[in-house]
Amino acid sequence: MDSDLRIVSYNLREHLAIGELSDLVDTHAMDVLCLQECDSTDIPDEILGLRLAASTKTNRLGLALYYRTDRFELLGTSLYALMKSMHDRVMQPAHERLLAARLRDLATGHELIVADFHAAPLTATNSLRRKQIGLAHQKLSELANGVPTVMVGDFNYPWFRQGLRRHLLKSGYELSITEEPTYSRTGFSGHFDFATTMGMSIGSVLSLPQGKSDHRPILLLASVA
Repeated sequence: MDSDLRIVSYNLREHLAIGELSDLVDTHAMDVLCLQECDSTDIPDEILGLRLAASTKTNRLGLALYYRTDRFELLGTSLYALMKSMHDRVMQPAHERLLAARLRDLATGHELIVADFHAAPLTATNSLRRKQIGLAHQKLSELANGVPTVMVGDFNYPWFRQGLRRHLLKSGYELSITEEPTYSRTGFSGHFDFATTMGMSIGSVLSLPQGKSDHRPILLLASVA
């Protein structure tokens, strides 16, 4: 897996941007596509060479992960529930907040873990989101057993990111953030959509043009360190 790995993460804003996926895949030629806030009953099994690996089933709006079949073999998927925020308990929108896929590169035979993550909303505290991120990394480390790992998604963490970066480094994960904001709505903009990696080298992480969602897709270019 010496060549770049292209991963796109996109929060569809309550499934509103579902119609943009074919153009997104066609334009940016990603190897993996991770979605948040999608309706798993209304998503395609394939998108221009990307096959659905798995999606959440218990969430009203959940996660879905696609991979390129001409590059990877899917070895397995795992879904995880993380601790709930008050918003989760009252509104019941989320149970499984982490979806992971183990992939084998067909050219090199190397394996990696790609994970799709959606943290609790801003009504929760940064402390809770840090615990969710930490638990997600713990689950992924147990699953990976030394295999390179990347987790992308909506971290809902627009403030105090340097503290988060220092916190993650203690556990061996690197935080990658776009230069441009990834969220814009009603006069507010910020960085919500990130990537965390272990055992990988980051080339770049970019904010892609905004569509119908209040989130912009992000594109991560990475390779095994």
